[in-house]
Amino acid sequence: MVRAVDIEAELANLSVLDGRSRDTPPEAQNNAFATLAEFGSGGVSVGSFVGDSPWERHRQGDELVHILKGRAVVTILHESGETELELSAGMLTVVPQGLWHRFHAPNGVTVLTVTPYPTDHSAADDPRQE
Repeated sequence: MVRAVDIEAELANLSVLDGRSRDTPPEAQNNAFATLAEFGSGGVSVGSFVGDSPWERHRQGDELVHILKGRAVVTILHESGETELELSAGMLTVVPQGLWHRFHAPNGVTVLTVTPYPTDHSAADDPRQE
């Protein structure tokens, strides 16, 4: 079904996940994130949080990350080290398929992502070592 989505209205129905950490259980995130539409083998999602996400990766494709509000540092791990991207409202990046990445948003961020499924998560210091 084709439909238009009011992103601001969808965000108004969500809460901000304050104090997010790599150990925050998935069920604690249910009211902070929503899938707005299916897209390919994944979905378009929005959410707001303060804190740090766990490491994640998407083995089935690249992930588009667009910052709607606030700021975040996105750390991306690759074979030769890591890249840190400082993103603020209006900026986006594409995280390449299969690379571990996480968000650091001590003052809060609202993101829109286009994410392929499934998503792997890790609370390890360096998930490449698992």
